[in-house]
Amino acid sequence: MSLFQKLRFHITVNHMRDLPDTRREIAFVGRSNAGKSSVINTLANRVRLAYVSKTPGRTQHINYFSLGEDLYLVDLPGYGYAQVPVAVRAHWEKLLGQYLQSRRQLIGLVLIMDARHPLKELDWNMLNWFASTGKPVHLVLTKSDKLTKQECTRVLQDVRKQVQDLPHCTVQLFSSLKKLGIPELETALCEWLLEPDTDSDDDLQVVDY
Repeated sequence: MSLFQKLRFHITVNHMRDLPDTRREIAFVGRSNAGKSSVINTLANRVRLAYVSKTPGRTQHINYFSLGEDLYLVDLPGYGYAQVPVAVRAHWEKLLGQYLQSRRQLIGLVLIMDARHPLKELDWNMLNWFASTGKPVHLVLTKSDKLTKQECTRVLQDVRKQVQDLPHCTVQLFSSLKKLGIPELETALCEWLLEPDTDSDDDLQVVDY
């Protein structure tokens, strides 16, 4: 059984002070309605582990999913959806910023993008801003089943070319509907999660690949 089929909901938090004590965690982030929750559900081989909504902006908190051994996947609020109250959006942005910049246990970021509309301005803002942490990023181009094989090849090559100068950044195609790209994503995540601890104080090490 895949490690990710052990995935279970752990906790929802809305403030930095409530974040759980963990060993390692990987965050999933992306524009609202890019398919972030569907990716997590597909990894876990569950239908509704992470809530899937047709209403963008529904994920308003930080949701933790446990893999056991103090390892976690973290579902972050989606960004780029304007039809929410200004105060709520401001809280999301502050929470995302604080978490991504200061969370010691965070070892990598999975950025979810619709393969038909990759690397929009807000995605670039996220990539360039997160690059300062020195932690790796894995780009997952979802909904690839909506493209032809030729279109998939072209978009994958194009995105890889555009991010080639970013350190520790990899790219793949994914389809929750067709169950495509699961092994590639599992491999990328396991490289981060299962890297042996080398620090005596159990500080987390960023995987450089």
